[in-house]
Amino acid sequence: MTDKLRIVHCFRSPVGGIFRHVRDLCAAQVAAGHAVGIVCDSTTGGEFEARLIAEVESMLPLGVKRTPMQRHVGIGDLAAAWRTFKIIRDMRPDVLHGHGAKGGVYARLFGTAMRLSGQRPARVYSPHGGSLHYDARALIGRVFFTLERIMDAFCDHLLFVSEYERRTFERKVGRPRAPSTLVYNGLNEPEFTAVPARRDAADFLYIGMMRDLKGPDLFIEALARATKRTGRTLSAVMVGDGDGRDAYVAQAQTLGLGSQIAFLPAMPARQAFGLGRVMVVPSRAEAMPYIVLEALAAGRPLIASAVGGIPEVFGDNSPALVPPDSEALAEKMAYVLQDEQAYAARMPGRAELLRRFGSDVMARKIETAYLESLGRARR
Repeated sequence: MTDKLRIVHCFRSPVGGIFRHVRDLCAAQVAAGHAVGIVCDSTTGGEFEARLIAEVESMLPLGVKRTPMQRHVGIGDLAAAWRTFKIIRDMRPDVLHGHGAKGGVYARLFGTAMRLSGQRPARVYSPHGGSLHYDARALIGRVFFTLERIMDAFCDHLLFVSEYERRTFERKVGRPRAPSTLVYNGLNEPEFTAVPARRDAADFLYIGMMRDLKGPDLFIEALARATKRTGRTLSAVMVGDGDGRDAYVAQAQTLGLGSQIAFLPAMPARQAFGLGRVMVVPSRAEAMPYIVLEALAAGRPLIASAVGGIPEVFGDNSPALVPPDSEALAEKMAYVLQDEQAYAARMPGRAELLRRFGSDVMARKIETAYLESLGRARR
């Protein structure tokens, strides 16, 4: 691109898939000559995330600005919102890209408010699931979807990471007023290199945040059921951090799996892939999880919940897909152990994954959306 932009990415929590997505985008955008910065929460993330933040900050011309952000929007959030607004305003972005529910609200509100002082940044929003995970029948869901409908009037472009996410937005919020683009998450080419299982690898592997949405409790229950089903003492490794970790350790102990499951802190995914022969992604809800793409690119066989955009990666009839249910997971885990090599051969191939989920494809589509959005914002 010949247009050099000032781009600010705003999101709450510097953990998980959103942070991974933003880091990759930042690297591509800086390589293209843009001035890029990040604004995110200062109260979440551990030592692992702190190292990642330091790495990305070293390459960003606009730096990483961290300030306390509450998870939910509310009266108590006003002071945090005002601090965040001033930080973003002083960065003078051409493009303000909000990620997730909180980042999306901030980007659209702040980008609109900045017009009072003569700035006209393009207001871009990537839900990444976010508030779309809520039940439309529940009070909190109705509140969030009403807020999304209001915010839609202040958006220049929506970026969806899966067709499922786009359909969910239209069903729960309504057809967006702003233009939208489907852009799958993308991986860097070195990630499309196989990671073999270690000699002492466990039977199964879970990598992800320790929260119910990601299904670690389903994984533990499924391992207990699969152990009974196969008559074997099955082993597992669970890698990740989160507020629910202690509860999952207790669940494993209660089910008599204390010696069969090793709980390890968050680490780089490619470092963790070799710890188990078959990876399980038991999420209850997703948009387009990076961990699925990363594991497949590394040549690891997967069992995954058929939720969100995951079937768009595998195809609807893939043997890898199961309902987010412990009995269905257990049945599939037992099935895979019968012939692991044959099962692994049915995973999507490297060439297909690279063509659809390469980071260069992702970055190019998003840059195009930025320019189109900027043209609209400055009219």
